[in-house]
Amino acid sequence: MFEVINKAFLVGVGLAATAGEKVEEFAKELAEKGKLSEADARKLADDMIAKSTKARKDLQAQVEKWLEQALHKMHLPTKDDLDDLKARIAKLEKAGKKKK
Repeated sequence: MFEVINKAFLVGVGLAATAGEKVEEFAKELAEKGKLSEADARKLADDMIAKSTKARKDLQAQVEKWLEQALHKMHLPTKDDLDDLKARIAKLEKAGKKKK
């Protein structure tokens, strides 16, 4: 399950990176053909790249949410759970040493 989610995430990131390059090429081509001014082409590219970046971040947040839910359903501890346990153990060890 994690592998499938990871692959989907990587595909999304790859598409976002490729899309940014393609958008810039497309905007440049429109400017060269005179269909858009250079300023308008740059604005179009910037807007589309910003939307692509936002979509990538949204996808990443959604994947992280899915992973967290999957871990919770499988009753696996999260990093925060483990960190809390480590802190509690350290506190108990310190208290145990004081009693000696």
